[in-house]
Amino acid sequence: MKYRCLIFDHDDTTVNSTAKIHYPSFVEFMKIKRPGVTYTLDEYVKYNFHPGVIEFFSKICGLTKEELVEEQDFWYEFASSHVADAFSGIKEIMEEQKAQGGITAVISHSFAENILKDYRHNDLPEPDVIFGWEQPKEERKPSPVPVNRIMEKYDLRPEEVLVIDDLKPGLDMARAAGVKFAAACWCFDIPENEEYMRANADYLFKSVDQLKSHCFN
Repeated sequence: MKYRCLIFDHDDTTVNSTAKIHYPSFVEFMKIKRPGVTYTLDEYVKYNFHPGVIEFFSKICGLTKEELVEEQDFWYEFASSHVADAFSGIKEIMEEQKAQGGITAVISHSFAENILKDYRHNDLPEPDVIFGWEQPKEERKPSPVPVNRIMEKYDLRPEEVLVIDDLKPGLDMARAAGVKFAAACWCFDIPENEEYMRANADYLFKSVDQLKSHCFN
């Protein structure tokens, strides 16, 4: 066990959820609020990477504050009635981490209850701690607050922690907290996103097996 604590992102890192849940929800909402305005799945992923989901919805899609609240409610209902499949090999990494006495945590922009639903659906070991979208805005990614709280709770040193995420907010969070970051690039093939990660992440993995080899060598 190379790290005492593995901090997983959820969407497109642990489960293949954007294509099945988040993007279809976004498409349906935009049909209601902005008929004729469309974005491809790759564009959706690219803008979630940078400038981030809130900036994408407000500054690029042009949703008002009121519409952002409506979109969140629409997305919550959609996500509550759908589940996503875990990537092959993720379960084995989590089980091995637990078997060796390690900690698994989740820091995500999804709600904790929906994260747990996906974990149960995929028979994944329940995380020791989850920081989801229900946290105050100032305590969500890219804020380092969730990482710092995990380190305080489990008396962890920065070198004992690895953040695994597919998007820039996760990288920014890890940098601000002073811990290592692994870019999870096994879900989508977005050249701009991968180029940024290669230049800035500590590690970049194109497959879950590569992550497993790194964590348990």
